[in-house]
This record gives sequence, C-alpha cells and structure tokens, in this order.
Amino acid sequence: MAFRSWKRLLLLGRQDTFAKAWRSRRGGGPSLRWKCCSHWSAGKSLDPEVRAFLEENTEVTSSGHLTPEIRLRLLTPRCRFWKEKPDLWPYGDPFWAIYWPGGQALSRYILDNPRVVKGRSVLDLGSGCGATAIAAVMSGASQVLANDIDPIAGMAMILNCELNHLNPFPITIKNIINSEAGNWDLIVLGDMFYDEQLADGLHHWLRKCIRIQQTEVLIGDPGRHQFLSHRIRSQLHKVIEYSLPEYTRQENNGLTSSIVWSYQPSGSLENC
Repeated sequence: MAFRSWKRLLLLGRQDTFAKAWRSRRGGGPSLRWKCCSHWSAGKSLDPEVRAFLEENTEVTSSGHLTPEIRLRLLTPRCRFWKEKPDLWPYGDPFWAIYWPGGQALSRYILDNPRVVKGRSVLDLGSGCGATAIAAVMSGASQVLANDIDPIAGMAMILNCELNHLNPFPITIKNIINSEAGNWDLIVLGDMFYDEQLADGLHHWLRKCIRIQQTEVLIGDPGRHQFLSHRIRSQLHKVIEYSLPEYTRQENNGLTSSIVWSYQPSGSLENC
C-alpha cells in the first residue's frame, strides 16, 4: 500500500525535512504571548476548499488508539491517499494525520489524571492532530495553546475540536522553540525527538522554560533510538508506560508500548 510506504518514509527519512523546517522557522521574538501568537481561535472560519479536501480524504475514527474518548480525522486504510502516490497529496507531509504513540500516551495520561492540567495553562508543542490539546481541554485546563508549524495541521485541529464538541483552542503555526520562555504551567510534547539538532534545540529551550518560569514538562515517546540516545534521557523520569493497541503496533513497525516521561533537569543550567 502506498501510504504504508509513505509512512515508513516519514518514520525513517522524511522527518529530516520536517526537522529542518522546525529549525528554519524562527520564534515569535520577545513579545510572544498567548494572544498575539494565535493563528486561529474560536470563531475563525476555515478555507472551504481545504475543509472539503480534509473531510473527503480523512476518516473520522476513535478506534485502534489509546484514547477512544477522542474522535479524530486521520489517514486510514479506507482513505484514498492510503493507496495513492504520496506526491499527489497537495500539501506538506501530513504528520498531523497520524496519531503517533507518544501523543497517544500523553493524551491517555491526561484523561486518566485530570489533576495534571486542571486549572492550569498548557502548551501542546508539535500538536499534530491536536489530540493532547483536546485531552487537556476535556480535563479542565484553564488555557490551552496548540503549536504546530504546519498550517494544515492547524485546520485539522479545528475540525477535530468540532468532532469532540469543543470550541477551538488558540493555535499558533510559528516555531516557538528558542523564543522567549512563555509563562505556561505545563508543556507537553510527543514524538518530537527524531532529529539530533532539533532535539538539542528542544533540550535547551525546555530547560530555559523550567529555569525561568518553573514550567512542568511532560514528554511522550515510545523509546525511539534518537530519543533514548540523546543526553536528555539522563534527566527524564518515567511516569507511566502504556501497552499500545494492536492497530497502533502494526502501524508503528511493531512498537509495543509508549511512555510518558517527566523532564526534570538537575544541576547547572548554564547557557540557558
């Protein structure tokens, strides 16, 4: 199947292109705040053509994942582009259309432990389909900002909010890594450590957020090599590990579980 081959490329190679995009797009600068960095918010309408394309070429599903409470538009075997050549997809690589294992674990953890987000401000970094941001809203977060550099991901998030009967949360498509440390109570990010240079940037910026704002950081990752081999690993504490559903295992090269990690850097924070 074409999309299976495409997804393998996303997993093994084409994420390098995506990582370069993260690195090349600069942050919002010292004036970055919740309101001014929001690209979409409640009441913002979608381009009708893009909406129609996404609705036609994705499937609404809540099965095969760790969070059956959340309905999402994803690429599945019943979608046209599962079989079509990837180059026929008219937008950038649809990373957002895959519910990655790290994001699944974070979303499951938040739904099971609403105290983690209740009454708190939450940044979902590299939000993709928006599932973790949706879980935070469902669990009582006072503010949620979803961030993804792909504008189509932002549009998909709005559709996913509609599916779950939620008002769309603010969404920014700026690269905020290396920007001013925002005043968030909690930053969540899943499946972001797939490129060494991007991982270094994340490590540096997250440490800065913790040092300046005392932000809590939770990371979802199934234990990919690029993640476990990075120096950040020594400053992580396993919170919980989830066994992945069979469908997710099949679509992720046999990965059997995914983990939520708490990032707790210790010692000197030089160069932050």
